[in-house]
Amino acid sequence: MDTENHVSSEMDRDIPFSRTVKAGKRIYYIDVKRSKSGEYYLSMTESKKIVSGTEDNMKVTYEKHKLFVYPEDFGKIMTALDEAVQFVEDKQGKAEPRAEMTDNDIHIDLDF
Repeated sequence: MDTENHVSSEMDRDIPFSRTVKAGKRIYYIDVKRSKSGEYYLSMTESKKIVSGTEDNMKVTYEKHKLFVYPEDFGKIMTALDEAVQFVEDKQGKAEPRAEMTDNDIHIDLDF
């Protein structure tokens, strides 16, 4: 998985910290956001590219799912996530990193 780092400027105070994880056909966005009351929380978004239709009439959409995690739950979430990852690795071993698509892998054939 590729991870892109981004720390926002002063002008973008609603999202003072962000990470993007590219994983095959999915992209995960992990953002630290600030509520109106000034409290920080995590916003995690999974975006998956959906291609439908025929080659002549192709339609591309993105399916998105969001999850919000608040500071009082960070410890419990991290413990459960660590346990779940350990369970999977115990059952099937560590996963090999996914080969990512690059701009060189994209071929566009335009025939007018």
